[in-house]
Amino acid sequence: LKSQSVVMATLGNSGAVSSPMVILAPKTKTKKKHFVQQKVKVFRASDPVLSVFMWGVNHSINDLNQVPVPVMLLPDDFKANTKIKVNNHLFNKENLPGHFKFKEYCPQVFRNLRERFGIEDLDYQVSLTRSSPMRSVDDQGDCLLLNSYDRALVIKQISSEDVADMHNILSEYHQHIVKCHGSTLLPQFLGMYRVSVDNEETYLIVMRNMFSHRLVVHRKYDLKGSLVAREASDKERGKELPTFKDMDFRNNMQKVYVTEEQKEKFMEKVNRDVEFLVRLKIMDYSLLLGIHDVGRAERDEEEGEEVSNEEEPEAENGLAAGATVGSYGTSPEGIAGYMSACKPLGPGEFDPYVDVYAIGSCPGAPQREVYFMGLIDVLTQYDTKKKAAHAAKTVKHGAGAEISTVHPEQYAKRFRDFISNIFA
Repeated sequence: LKSQSVVMATLGNSGAVSSPMVILAPKTKTKKKHFVQQKVKVFRASDPVLSVFMWGVNHSINDLNQVPVPVMLLPDDFKANTKIKVNNHLFNKENLPGHFKFKEYCPQVFRNLRERFGIEDLDYQVSLTRSSPMRSVDDQGDCLLLNSYDRALVIKQISSEDVADMHNILSEYHQHIVKCHGSTLLPQFLGMYRVSVDNEETYLIVMRNMFSHRLVVHRKYDLKGSLVAREASDKERGKELPTFKDMDFRNNMQKVYVTEEQKEKFMEKVNRDVEFLVRLKIMDYSLLLGIHDVGRAERDEEEGEEVSNEEEPEAENGLAAGATVGSYGTSPEGIAGYMSACKPLGPGEFDPYVDVYAIGSCPGAPQREVYFMGLIDVLTQYDTKKKAAHAAKTVKHGAGAEISTVHPEQYAKRFRDFISNIFA
């Protein structure tokens, strides 16, 4: 126990509010043994960066729980960060590297955003740390793109420039979320972190998954409202779940079948969010559209095929991965965990509080479908790089061509016009 107490002291000097290792010095041996076993399992990941990420999120949420929620956010909260540095620790050596650093950006701001998006910190913590995140089917290999084990969250590797861009828009983004009461098609940003292992820094941002944690997406599109060079490549088409583009949408005669009322509500959100992006001179964003085919899912289930885009995560800590207790129960099970505890869902059914980007097809649609629609890639500001690209493309395609690199106001108008026409 002596060596572990030393670790506590080392970690306690980090300036953090509480030490993550306090529980490592319990009064009874049985408790200690039980806790250490859990600790080893919780932060086991194939990649040391992920192990540190899980450890860090766990630590930061535990710390935040000790800090009273501020009455209001102050300008300094949008620049704040918390850091912890661990050297030669004596715990969990099998799973964590010997030296690492973990930094959380703007912890109070993201805590406030999580609350506005209806995500409790305990559920957020469990979704990210109970079992290792899994590589997404869209992971290209260059940058990490992961889903939390319960598929409720997306963890995306970003650049240091993206971190700076995020800081630039965070205050306005927060105000926008407050104004629209969390009802938005923008990405729901829930946390931003830096993980340092072996002198390499990895920046990660956590968002709510725009697709469902349980309904498989059978077809997806990335729509920008431009038809120039907006077609999936042959290589892309060869993938298990290709990302089709604007020309493909048109050529496939694809349509979104929803009621007039649903379309109006959706376009209200689009207009409100796009106006916000124009104010910030942001462009190059897309509408991500995922389509779940209810009939196909039922047929796959009957044939006993795998009904998920990913493999089931293995059980951790002696609990089955699909355990179903959450915010409404006594033991947190992650954001999507409480679902079947409340009510079992049938084919094509979803809980709008969890699948917030989902809309079911209307009665009379050619087939039963569920659509997942949200705005992605919202950090590109119209800066000098874009101006140069615009000039170059104008020379290549002519001034009247529908190229993707245009002024934010033009981009927004063209984007809205295109999106309003995707409906049947």
